[in-house]
Amino acid sequence: MADDTHDIRGFHHAGIVTRDLDALERTYLSFGFTLSPRSRHLLNERPGEPPVPGCTANRCALFGGAYIELLGIVDESAPDPWRTKAMVADYEGFRLLNFDTGDAEATDRRLTAGGLRTSGVLDLERDVDTEDGTRTMRARALHLDPRTTPEAYVGIAQHLTREYVHQPRHLRHPNGARALEAVLIVVDDGEADAVTARYASILRTEPRTRGPRTVLDLAAGRLELVRASRAEEVLPGEPAPAKSYLAAMTVAVDDVAAARAIVEAGGTATRAADGGFTVSARDAHGAALLFTAR
Repeated sequence: MADDTHDIRGFHHAGIVTRDLDALERTYLSFGFTLSPRSRHLLNERPGEPPVPGCTANRCALFGGAYIELLGIVDESAPDPWRTKAMVADYEGFRLLNFDTGDAEATDRRLTAGGLRTSGVLDLERDVDTEDGTRTMRARALHLDPRTTPEAYVGIAQHLTREYVHQPRHLRHPNGARALEAVLIVVDDGEADAVTARYASILRTEPRTRGPRTVLDLAAGRLELVRASRAEEVLPGEPAPAKSYLAAMTVAVDDVAAARAIVEAGGTATRAADGGFTVSARDAHGAALLFTAR
């Protein structure tokens, strides 16, 4: 089990990346999520450099702790310091996984000492609307070298102005969503042991087995891994965009039946599963969604 003294305590956010942010946000609004207003990113490429306007903007489904980020390229001519264009050139969809830390510098030192290559700690800013007017959201983040994590673009992020992100007015969702409970990664069989060991080291928690899944518990939420050869047992009929990939998110809701009615009323088919229901990655822009009771 996860130890509360660990520097990484849960998810910061999980992100879906696209060139068509309009379509992505329409879909998630139809699922009954409340989304924060669209916000343009200011990013820096190297530690210590000033942030500059980047090519991306986002809207987020916020839960008070973690959030689902809907990230889109909105200006092809703008700088791309975090190389989002290269990411979507590979494939669009569920590509980002960020864990939450209270001290990005300390986490970066720990991971680097453990032999992981990181970007160093980078700064992120974006203007957000609040009930008191426009404010600047600030965060710090480090990225793992994506060549060492082909299954995902993995980062660890630190809120500096959490109150500007997780505003109470954005936390009430028509579908009753309350938390991002789990993220599932499908892992190529030949890499499964190494990937599990890597995340166990990053998160400082011991793996446990639950059916075909390997589970890494966090103080808030859990990371799940399944071998590609057994993915069909967990996600029947779902697409496989790569050998290893981010596959699914579990969202806790107040009332499963009410949430399912909202999703289906928006025109999306669902399937009963695991005490709740699922939405296919084909209908959710690359991330299978499992809705379960809180």
